[in-house]
Amino acid sequence: MDTADTAIEHVPHPAEQPCEPGLAVYSRALREGRIRSEDAARTPCLVDFGLLHPGLDDMRWLHPTAPAVALPRLLRTFEDRVADQRHLESRLTSAFEPFIALHAGVDSAEGVPAITVLDGLERINAAIDRAMRDVTEEFLAIQPGGTRPPETLAEALPRDQAILSRGCRMRTLYQHTTRHSLPVLGYFEQLDGDAEARTLDEVTERLFVFDRTVAFIPASKDRSVALELRHPGLVEYFATTFWRLWRLATPMWPQAAPQPAENGITPRQRAITKLLVEGLTDAEIAERLGMNIRTARVHIAKLATTLGSRSRAQLGYLISQSGILE
Repeated sequence: MDTADTAIEHVPHPAEQPCEPGLAVYSRALREGRIRSEDAARTPCLVDFGLLHPGLDDMRWLHPTAPAVALPRLLRTFEDRVADQRHLESRLTSAFEPFIALHAGVDSAEGVPAITVLDGLERINAAIDRAMRDVTEEFLAIQPGGTRPPETLAEALPRDQAILSRGCRMRTLYQHTTRHSLPVLGYFEQLDGDAEARTLDEVTERLFVFDRTVAFIPASKDRSVALELRHPGLVEYFATTFWRLWRLATPMWPQAAPQPAENGITPRQRAITKLLVEGLTDAEIAERLGMNIRTARVHIAKLATTLGSRSRAQLGYLISQSGILE
């Protein structure tokens, strides 16, 4: 028996993994404008995925769907599938929160989970608001990035003042780029109480610690998921990390004091040189130091002028030979 005439069973497959026989039939249909139904009988995937459709006047023929039309349809199917997966992830996260608490341990006195996954800004903000209402002694915060939006500071002002009015102390770590932010400086001028701020070139991701009993850290890049930590060991670890960074940081005041230059190199430019020799891009340097990329490029250009560099490669060499990093 001739094996060429033997029917080959079509194996079902997803649209993103098209079979070669199906691609061959679809290609032929595009070239010829149509194809007989029996010629596509062994590749039902073409009809299932909308790549072929019966003719209105003659059902014996199948007509190809234009690729420019078929592709967006298939992509929409994938997008719907991704949205469904995200919904399932959210439901699964909520379902597993009790198990995470069970595994991590539960505060026997309070009966609250040691680790809680907060999914969504609404849940995150509600949990932080509860902690701010309950704090009685100390609020520690690390705020990475440069200046903060005035509307965000205006919203935070009454809550932070309420903490200070209860006799609590508030300590905040920013990056050096915040030192000359008028909204941030104005915000601290309005506070009445034991509030201090210091700055560093680089800080950790955002961190809040209340009374060394509860801490909040981001759990996703876009900060739409966070962790509420009540395990004593974890909270103590983050509080200790904060105070070690605090001792290395520079007080915010006097606010507008210029940074002294040494051999024509400012401390800000010195911080940039360390990242340049690590091979970071302008965008990565800006992100690490909490400044916009335009400001970072201005500093790099001034650094290149000071050292007499004519190229990025030469700048790295001159930095290593200048002794700036020592």
